[in-house]
This record gives sequence, C-alpha cells and structure tokens, in this order.
Amino acid sequence: MNILITGNMGYVGPVLIRYIRSTYPKARIIGFDSGFFGHCLTGADLLPESRADVQHFGDVRDFSPSLLQGVDAVVQLAAISNDPMGNRFEAVTDDINHKTSVSIAEMARDQGVKRYVFASSCSMYGAAEGGPRREGDALNPLTAYARSKVATEMGLKAMDRGDMVVTALRFATACGMSPRLRLDLVLNDFVACALAAGEITVLSDGTPWRPLIHVNDMARAIDWAIHRSSDQGGDFLGINTGSDGWNYQVRDLAQAVAELVPGTKVSINTNAPPDRRSYSVDFALYRELAPQHQPQVTLTAAIEGLRDGLESMGFRDQSFRNSQFMRLKVLERHMSEGRLGEDLRWKY
Repeated sequence: MNILITGNMGYVGPVLIRYIRSTYPKARIIGFDSGFFGHCLTGADLLPESRADVQHFGDVRDFSPSLLQGVDAVVQLAAISNDPMGNRFEAVTDDINHKTSVSIAEMARDQGVKRYVFASSCSMYGAAEGGPRREGDALNPLTAYARSKVATEMGLKAMDRGDMVVTALRFATACGMSPRLRLDLVLNDFVACALAAGEITVLSDGTPWRPLIHVNDMARAIDWAIHRSSDQGGDFLGINTGSDGWNYQVRDLAQAVAELVPGTKVSINTNAPPDRRSYSVDFALYRELAPQHQPQVTLTAAIEGLRDGLESMGFRDQSFRNSQFMRLKVLERHMSEGRLGEDLRWKY
C-alpha cells in the first residue's frame, strides 16, 4: 500500500509514520511537508522521517498531482494547526486548511486514489450547550481555525468524489508525547507548567469542557480511515473521533496532572469570564463503526508519558511559551529572521 501524508513533519506525523511502519512494514510511506517545524525535535532518538520511504519538501498550495501517481491513500495533516496561528494568519488558514485540502482531494480523485483522510476537529462545535455533540448537531465555529475545518468538510462533502472514499476525522484535542512535541495544547501545557514552575494556572474558571485524544490513538483512527469502505458510513463521512471517557472539564485535567507531578499547585481564576470554547462530544458513531480502533491510552498514561518524556529531556523552562514548543512562536521567529513571509511562504 502506498500512503502519502501531507504535513508529516509536525506533531502528529512522526507518531503516525512510526505506527504505520510498525503495523504495515511493507507499506510505502511518502511524506510532503514545508519543513517549518522540522528542527523542533523533542526527545527523538532518530529523525522521524527516516521511517518514510520518500520525503518531499514543498508548499501544499503548490502541490503537484504527479506526486499522487500510484498512491492508494492520502492523509491530509497539513494545516495551520491551532487558534492562535489561525487568528494571526486568517486568510492563509483558509487557503491552506480549506481550499488546498479540497484541491488535493480533487487531484487525488483524478489520479485514482481510493482513500482520502482529512484531519478535522471537534473545535467546530465551538460553544455547545445541551449535552455532548453528535455529528448531525449544529456547528458553531468560533475561530478561523475551526471555520476552516467546517469549510473543508463542506467542500469534501459537496465535491464529486468518484470512487474515492473520504473520511473527515473530527479529532478531539490532541495530547501526548511526540518526537515533535507541542506545548500549545491544554494537557501538554499543564504538564509543562507543573514540571517547570510547580504550578498550573488555569486562566479560565476551569469549567469549559474539552474532549481529548492521545496522539497514538489519532494514528489508530487514521489507520481505520485509510481502510474504511463506503459501507461503513458512506463514501463521505465526518465523524467525531475520540472516546466518551475523555470528555473533561479543564479544572479536572489540571488536578489530574497535579496528582501525578507531586508538589504541583493548581490556581484557578474563578472570577474569569466564561471561555466560550466549551463542548463535550458524543463518540458513539466512532465506537460503532471502528470497534477495533478505539482509543487505548488512559489519561494517567498520557500524563505520565508527557512527564517522563519531558523529564528525560531535562525540561525546566519556565519560559517555554516563548520557545519552539509553541508553533506560532516558531513561525514568528522564521519571519523575524527573514526566512518566511507574511503569506507563510519561504523567502529563500
């Protein structure tokens, strides 16, 4: 099987490639990435891309359909990957996350690719009251990032897909250790705060709901989507991807981290205005359609993995929010040093 992964040199890609190589040793893995975060290695014992067969460098906005010849499945991870970056680069976010994702799907269809997997997001539910959100419930995206995911799903659903099966995995918020760790994710941030400062400061009142999924379990879900047939949900499927047991309020996540990093103090701003980004999610459909690919990592294991991984790196940086662990800071540093333009295209 030939699998092409765009955006493979980010947070999820190295874990996904490791999983595919381990599960399908004979698979041919092709990476395509701009290389923005290639240098942001964390605790890696080898270059993650050494597990791929081919690594292309380029901008997905300039993607060539020739790269899809002979490809069986495309996994679209390439994206402006969180709210701060989406707010800073709103037009580029729509261009890369939405327009390019649909364009590559159309190229894939024309080249005879059989499976297209889009990394979507539960953030499209935004502010959601009245119980866990199901796939057919109203969407309420509050940020450029979330809006781009909604627009992409709409585009993928509306396009002529031919014989191609398209899956939009509406992932819960990612967490867990990776060879290119991000600390601009809620659980990862809390573990870093506990290790570096001995204190977790929750800026909201702690009540917002967040569903989470470990990056290892994201890889398992992508594996399912790569092999999904149209009789499992149709030739287009947007599906909540995670576990009901991983719906947590932010304050509970902070407390769970404190229990596993002894001596950690938790400070919650009870007077903070409500954080509108609050949603719990119903994962029953994923549980029904993908019984063999359900999340396996527990919250305790996720926290312990982050704690042990960061400790093995000697992590104690109280200023980590200005470091390469924060994706927006990496882009801003590229720009300040003249390597990257406001359009997020390399200048060299």
